[in-house]
Amino acid sequence: MDKTTRIQNKTSLLSDFKQITKFGLSISVMVSSVAGYLLAADTIDYKILLLLIIGGYGMVGASNIYNQIIEREPDKLMKRTKNRPLPAERMTVKTAFIIAIVLTIIGIVSLYIINPKTAMFGAISIFLYTSAYTPLKPISSISVFVGAIPGAIPFMLGWVAATNHFGIEAGILFLIQFLWQFPHFWAIGWLQFDEYKKAGFNMMPTGEKNKKASLLIIMYTIFMIFASIIPVFKMTGKLYLSPFSAILTLIAGLVMAFYGFKLHQKQDDTSARKLMLSSVLYITLIQIIFVIDKFLH
Repeated sequence: MDKTTRIQNKTSLLSDFKQITKFGLSISVMVSSVAGYLLAADTIDYKILLLLIIGGYGMVGASNIYNQIIEREPDKLMKRTKNRPLPAERMTVKTAFIIAIVLTIIGIVSLYIINPKTAMFGAISIFLYTSAYTPLKPISSISVFVGAIPGAIPFMLGWVAATNHFGIEAGILFLIQFLWQFPHFWAIGWLQFDEYKKAGFNMMPTGEKNKKASLLIIMYTIFMIFASIIPVFKMTGKLYLSPFSAILTLIAGLVMAFYGFKLHQKQDDTSARKLMLSSVLYITLIQIIFVIDKFLH
């Protein structure tokens, strides 16, 4: 085997690893966990931060692999997923399972070194995503509700890692990310409606792309906005948001709500795409706003 072929094989393996662990999603989860840690920590312990990053990637990467093992047949039917390593048969189920087990162990052990509570929430996240959310996807749209629980854990996981305590502060961080996922995933469900239908999945709350579904998107966006600005009222323990930062958070939420209303009005994929992109921008912005606000006050 010549040098060029070896390099190509290594590049291909790395690409498959990134795909099967959903690298982009895993990185966003790590960033979310780090934001939660920075919000809670009085002094930054870089060892804990490194363990949180490793544990977070292991936790999410393992969950994504288990998900893709279970869904490898439906994944063959969708354009978005048919080129993943398992449906494209570039990787065997056995290899994927071994990688998932290794990442599970690395993830849980890393989080346990931080403290047992962090490891417990990490384990709950993997269990719910793999054993509840994934099997429910072809059965009922309630899977989005179930999937929102492990999806909301990362932001509060960082707080628990820093404090070894789950209280009102971690609860609010969980609530914000929990509520955010409904408009976010329903926007994706709207965009991928036909593709999901081919695979036997229905992610829309009403089973269809309609006004009832878009109204629910608006409702959950409003609930999310309220949850995001609660810390300004000094009712959430050590988690506090200054009035200026609360206004910025509110504006970011209203932008997202605007696209929710546009979707309700137009009922088209273009509006759903704008809503989905604004939701990604929203969750990124508020984490930055919360962290900067904490270090400025």
